[in-house]
Amino acid sequence: MENAVPLTNENCAAATEGRGIPVDIAVAKAVAIARTVAEIERIPLMDAAGRVLAGEINAAIELPPFDNSAMDGYAIRTAHLSGAGPWELSVGGRAAAGEVHAGRGSRPKEAIRIFTGAAMPSGFDAVVMQEHCERVGDRILVARLPRRGENVRHAGEDVRAWNLLMGAGDQLLPQRLALLAGQGLDTVEVLRKVRIGLISTGSELRDPGEPLGRGQIYNSNRVMIRAMMSGLPWAEIVDYGIIPDRRDALAEAFGEAPRRCDVLVTTGGVSAGEEDHVVSALGCHGGSLVVLKVAMRPGKPVKIGMIGPILFAGLPGNPNAALVTFRQIALPAIRTIAGLRRVGPDWSTAIAGFTYEKRLGRTEFVPVRITGRDESGRPLLEMLGRGSSASLMAMSLADGIAMLPPDVVSIERGLLLSFESLSSN
Repeated sequence: MENAVPLTNENCAAATEGRGIPVDIAVAKAVAIARTVAEIERIPLMDAAGRVLAGEINAAIELPPFDNSAMDGYAIRTAHLSGAGPWELSVGGRAAAGEVHAGRGSRPKEAIRIFTGAAMPSGFDAVVMQEHCERVGDRILVARLPRRGENVRHAGEDVRAWNLLMGAGDQLLPQRLALLAGQGLDTVEVLRKVRIGLISTGSELRDPGEPLGRGQIYNSNRVMIRAMMSGLPWAEIVDYGIIPDRRDALAEAFGEAPRRCDVLVTTGGVSAGEEDHVVSALGCHGGSLVVLKVAMRPGKPVKIGMIGPILFAGLPGNPNAALVTFRQIALPAIRTIAGLRRVGPDWSTAIAGFTYEKRLGRTEFVPVRITGRDESGRPLLEMLGRGSSASLMAMSLADGIAMLPPDVVSIERGLLLSFESLSSN
């Protein structure tokens, strides 16, 4: 593993020393060590929403499979309309969706009453919208000569047989499932779900609903990280609950995780304090780290590495830091394990509606609220809180996260910023 720091009982201090690396380098290192799951399962198309496609799918049939009407109206043969209009045509039958045309349709200057989705009768090459003609009894008057193919959906104009529809790593979003259903597929091969282990570290933590003792707090990180994971249709959670700040207890959980999980995510205990035992417990199992410290705020002490064959993501304990490091660093690597083609955050451009001073060389991620839009439709952002990584209120009010770049010291109103909505996962 390139640039990995192997952890032993003697050298765990290496994981808390040295300068932080840039955020993009940390993400690249995390993604580089992530191993995509190999197991494939075939599941019903109805149950495949959000799953990750295991291989290529080519079209078996053309879409649409036959020429059909795009409008309610009258099918005509344009060659039979010559000279100056209006043209008078007799109505020789009707064609509805799912039915075979019933009627003669063989006489000159004859129209067929047709409805949207109905197969075009043989020899007919255009459809006059019902609003563009006048019907009197069993005849119609057409005032404008339609062009050949007008209001007709031709066989194969959407999808040709054997065209590539999607490839390995594509996520089966609802619109993609519709395409596969249009091909008549009722099952699909997907990669199995990623198994994500979750550990909350901290002797001070109690689960919501439990009584609090002196010096204790409720475990908000577990609820937050679980909620973000539960929004991943290609993942399942293995929740180890709260582990106290003891090296032996953490080491026991770390030793068991590789038998059940593809990745282990912990919150808390990754700093350099005497009660931060995550790194030393990782060393008990010969773990290694590729990310030891990142030049970011919040989240500087985030750790990324391996425990045996599985990915390890040690997130800081402060809620904002846990949220930011999970989304920005851990999640791209977890998406890689899931086999997804796209793994990075979904950034858009927004406008700073605030001023702020930051440290040069450090990337900051701040909770923001959208207060309006500029003339181009870009969101105007208000910063919430003033950088506290423990603030639950600012995070709860945020529409998303703004990234403040490392090469900027002063954030001024009107500056273009990268924005990630918290509603995207």
